[in-house]
Amino acid sequence: MRRVLSIVIPAYNEERFLPTLLDQIRAVDLTRFDLDREIIVVDDCSRDGTAEVARRVPGTIVRRQEPNRGKGAAVRAGLAVATGEFVMIQDADLEYDPNDYVPMLEALLSGRADVVYGNRYHRGLWRSKHSRQSWGAYLGGRSLSLVALACTGRYLADTVTALKLFRRDLVLSLQVRGSGFELDHEISAKALARGCRIVEVPIGYSPRTKAEGKKIGARDWIRAARTFFRYRNG
Repeated sequence: MRRVLSIVIPAYNEERFLPTLLDQIRAVDLTRFDLDREIIVVDDCSRDGTAEVARRVPGTIVRRQEPNRGKGAAVRAGLAVATGEFVMIQDADLEYDPNDYVPMLEALLSGRADVVYGNRYHRGLWRSKHSRQSWGAYLGGRSLSLVALACTGRYLADTVTALKLFRRDLVLSLQVRGSGFELDHEISAKALARGCRIVEVPIGYSPRTKAEGKKIGARDWIRAARTFFRYRNG
């Protein structure tokens, strides 16, 4: 029996981007890994046609949560229905390229990692800011790397990345509870406290602006820092 990669996509008001993203995901060649794919879209009570768009794509599993509960809650809902041996968490917009699944899977399946993060900041400190990325988003993300170091003793170049790969049994065993963007940092803190090897793999990144639907903000930085501290010991 072929193994399965479950791709969990939390989505809120993403009907403009979701069709293209789902096409891109379906086009990724997983045959070299002998993997089938399972696509799960969790609509976080969108006000647009996100769920309807996802349901038009054959084979896509769609779950809708009401009321709006946040990205972390949507990820947890997706994990609850995922059946694959491996799980990729993927944002619903087009900031991340599904073709980067390939080097991430290579890192995990080679046995050199327990968890794989897509690293957007691999070009060195002074060259790593992407041209369309705001300074607030850039500095917020980079400073959280220092928070992670202070709380866990491990430096992660990109703690905020929205492209993360795990074995399903591992991520379920972490028993994550977060409902918002802080879930990313809860996963990191708990995995590091357990001694998991987190490997960061260089990926591409096409940031979008607030006007284009960017949702994370300053309050999320504070929640992230608190989350790293809270779960620093697991």
